[in-house]
Amino acid sequence: MRKASKLSEVAKIAGVSPITASRAIRGTGYVSEAARARIMAAAAQLDYTPDMLARRMRGDKSKLIGVFVNNYGSLVLHEITKAISQEARRIGYDILIFNAERFDGVGRAPTSDMLSKLCDGLLLLLPNGEDSYLDVIERQRIPCVLFSFEAREINLPIVAVENRIAARTAVEHLLGLGHSRIAFIAGSARTGQSAQRQKGYADALQAAGLPVEEELIVEGGFVQARGYAATERLLALERPPTAIFAANDEMAFGAIDAIHSRGLRVPDDISVMGFDDIPTASGVFPTLSTMRQPLPEMAARAVGALLEQIEGAPAAAGKFAFPMALVVRNSTGPVPPAA
Repeated sequence: MRKASKLSEVAKIAGVSPITASRAIRGTGYVSEAARARIMAAAAQLDYTPDMLARRMRGDKSKLIGVFVNNYGSLVLHEITKAISQEARRIGYDILIFNAERFDGVGRAPTSDMLSKLCDGLLLLLPNGEDSYLDVIERQRIPCVLFSFEAREINLPIVAVENRIAARTAVEHLLGLGHSRIAFIAGSARTGQSAQRQKGYADALQAAGLPVEEELIVEGGFVQARGYAATERLLALERPPTAIFAANDEMAFGAIDAIHSRGLRVPDDISVMGFDDIPTASGVFPTLSTMRQPLPEMAARAVGALLEQIEGAPAAAGKFAFPMALVVRNSTGPVPPAA
């Protein structure tokens, strides 16, 4: 096995001091372009890479942001991660993604601890409110920002959307089309977002003088297949809804599939409304009416707030909520005449 090349060997080949070689490789301090070129060529010749863990122990920056993802799988998580990656690259950082069901789980806690030491700061995407690793971050004051979290009070910065207000806007759109029997397909309870969207659903109905009927609220777990199953239950009711509001786009896609499987049409027979505006929302048939998350702006805010902590500012606990935009496409229409 080849012995790892040392920085001193790189410096010797490049004809510079070890300090100059270190500056060039770390990208800090002044190094002439000619010297930098020689140093990088020598490093490539020797397959030299700096020991990042050793650098972190010395207090150097790793220029890495740890993106911790609860249960990577949903399409919206892909879009959030892409937006964060683009913003991180813009300011000279790379991201390291760690996916787990829970970060305090058996075998996951040591990895969580190791990555928190390696990375300059952490972004937790849609974290589980019951995950005790959130308490570790609070206690150890690890630079961290939570993304899309409303499950409980926490002394950390949070970037989210105005879930309750946006959901009310979505339902008001359906009410404006004449619908009065509107169902809600809820997501999971883990991040707290579905509960807020359900409150917005209830707000709109109550403001319109309509009751909130328990039989019209079904759970779909933020998954397309379960959105399909939830819609089948709604369609089996003695009085099915004339419109369905799903707490995310993927469940709305499942709802549309279930409606079509019954030989019904969207929106002629039943309107369907989603939430998130992931890219495929404009590519399904019919195209999906939904609420749009401003992901680039949210990513910029989250990465910026994290960078402030990395550079020494105290964590500004509290939630910054972005408004969402109503996007009307072809999946919503007037209530059917016979309804």
